[in-house]
Amino acid sequence: MKERVFNFAAGPSVLPLEVLEKARDELVSYGDSGMSVMEMTHRGKDFAGIFQKAKSLFREVLSVPDTHEILFLQGGATLQFASIPMNLLRGGTADYAVTGVFSGKAAREAEKYGKVNLACDMSASGFDRIPDQRDLETSEDASYFYYCANNTIYGTEWHYVPEVSSALVCDMSSDILSCPVDVSRYGLIYAGAQKNIAPAGLTVVVIDRTLAGRHLDITPEVMRYDALIKNDSMLNTPPCWCIYMLTLELEWLKRQGGVTAMDELRRVRSGMIYDVLDNSGFYISMAEPGSRSFMNVTFRTPSAELDSRFVSEAEREGLVNLKGHRTTGGIRASLYNAMPPEGAAALADYMKRFEAQNRCFR
Repeated sequence: MKERVFNFAAGPSVLPLEVLEKARDELVSYGDSGMSVMEMTHRGKDFAGIFQKAKSLFREVLSVPDTHEILFLQGGATLQFASIPMNLLRGGTADYAVTGVFSGKAAREAEKYGKVNLACDMSASGFDRIPDQRDLETSEDASYFYYCANNTIYGTEWHYVPEVSSALVCDMSSDILSCPVDVSRYGLIYAGAQKNIAPAGLTVVVIDRTLAGRHLDITPEVMRYDALIKNDSMLNTPPCWCIYMLTLELEWLKRQGGVTAMDELRRVRSGMIYDVLDNSGFYISMAEPGSRSFMNVTFRTPSAELDSRFVSEAEREGLVNLKGHRTTGGIRASLYNAMPPEGAAALADYMKRFEAQNRCFR
């Protein structure tokens, strides 16, 4: 079997080896059930145990208060672009902070169901930074304020929680469980799991129960938060295997020291790469220093040709999926919870060697 590589993909992304090995060992028969999790009825006692364990662990690890419900859904983060305004906008106004591609898509989707006020639009600067609190232009009558905590494409991240008078709604797809969060400050948090906590196919929604039941009449039942809460995420068949994998990852995360330990590790991993960038006359960082992401480090070499060479030669050294997003080009290293510090160290060492070998192109 080929030796495992360091996988810097933005999503679906790296999973902890311990988690993969446990899933492998339980693939054919989970516990004493005599069947795989992928074969189980979601209404049976075996899966019910997995489901409740996942909810309990998630609540514990993220310190979710009793005022908030945890939902395990399908449709990815993209479905929430419509679900959120259909459930919370009620034909009124919502504030959207557009700091990247996905928050822009969410704002355009919301416009179908009510008025959208752009509290900020960072497209003019190429989405290279996050606005300051004083730059946010909010509405007095907004139903909610929407932002995306971490921008995987451009490598920027909010390093503060916006102070607003309306319900706070946040897409945490790419930095969920990477640091402590005061969930009580949020009306709704959601995350596509495939970037930082589980395989593709699962979306986690954490919602203040008082926000449920405000949906538009046209909202499909399968997208209504009140109906999903009432049915404990089982209005239809949930993504059973992904929920099981989430359970394994949450157990692993607890063994590592929880979100506090993940916060320390994300600073260590990204710090190795940013240290190379800040001491280089060769690489060009895409994000402004004060807005840099701990999860997705984006940069360029002096030319697109060198970018391609950087990526291809890195693959030969077992450093894979470093090509930047198609809209930006360049190079992107995603450093999620499951990326060991050794992976970041190997990339930093490779970056130094590549620069030394290509100094003539500066």
